[in-house]
Amino acid sequence: MPPIPAAEHLLALARRVLAIEADAVAKIAARLDASFAQAVGLILACHGRVIVSGIGKSGHIARKIAATMASTGTPAYFVHAAEAVHGDLGMIARDDVLIALSNSGENDELLTIVPLVKRQGGKLIAITGNPASSLAREADVHLDARVDEEACPLNLAPTASTTVALALGDALAVALLDARGFGAEDFARSHPGGALGRKLLTHVRDVMQPAERVASVGTDTAIPAVLAAMSHGGMGMVAVIDGAGKLAGIFTDGDLRRALERLGDLRPVAVGDIMSRNPRTIGPERLAVEAVEMMERHKVNQLLVIDSAGRLAGALNMHDLFRAKVV
Repeated sequence: MPPIPAAEHLLALARRVLAIEADAVAKIAARLDASFAQAVGLILACHGRVIVSGIGKSGHIARKIAATMASTGTPAYFVHAAEAVHGDLGMIARDDVLIALSNSGENDELLTIVPLVKRQGGKLIAITGNPASSLAREADVHLDARVDEEACPLNLAPTASTTVALALGDALAVALLDARGFGAEDFARSHPGGALGRKLLTHVRDVMQPAERVASVGTDTAIPAVLAAMSHGGMGMVAVIDGAGKLAGIFTDGDLRRALERLGDLRPVAVGDIMSRNPRTIGPERLAVEAVEMMERHKVNQLLVIDSAGRLAGALNMHDLFRAKVV
């Protein structure tokens, strides 16, 4: 086993790699021109799907670009260039757009399938590091992804070139997302199984305690009865309801402490006289993440949920949100 290099050497090498790749991405950003907008327009006009293809390291980047597009509103999938020439070419139809990645622009497998795709009427977007390459010349739109040097000390392993190709793919995906008006709820629908889906698709009504499980009292209820209701409810508060059945206020542990300091004996006091009026509330149709934001902004641990008529629909606290894994 070779000796482990000194930490200083490793850090210097790592910083050099990051600097080269950052510089390559900065230069590609400065070099972007009308061809990028043409590529976006070609994809937006596409009545089929986007196929992203490459081989070797470019194939790995192509697979990631296809996945990013598919999750951000652009139907896309990856086809391995070598498999395409052995039957998978049948997956590509005349209304599709092919995005072909090759740093040299001279990949034999890609160049074999390009004429067949174009013969069907498909469009070609090429991402290469050589604007004079065969693939670039055959493309309907060419995106220039050339780099001055690879981050590899031998200037051989695809490093900066794959980073630039990946960044260009991300730029295309985001531009398409914006053009399609793809929003957070659209994104959540394509990610329903993970934490992101839970955060974006969970509504207050899905996590709240329903009204029948929320302690509530009338405005003229005496404090001893209010405290009994609060203890039974287990949320550290009671909702106070007026004579019309609408929410009039909230009475919390904090209200109790403040009233005791001010008044002392609370036994003859009606809750309507010492409750907090105009409490923070939220509608059941709102997203649970909005409830989290409201609680954090106003530094409260619970929210009453009211319907459009101002009637109590339920309540939720931070524990409910933790249980639902929204926080």
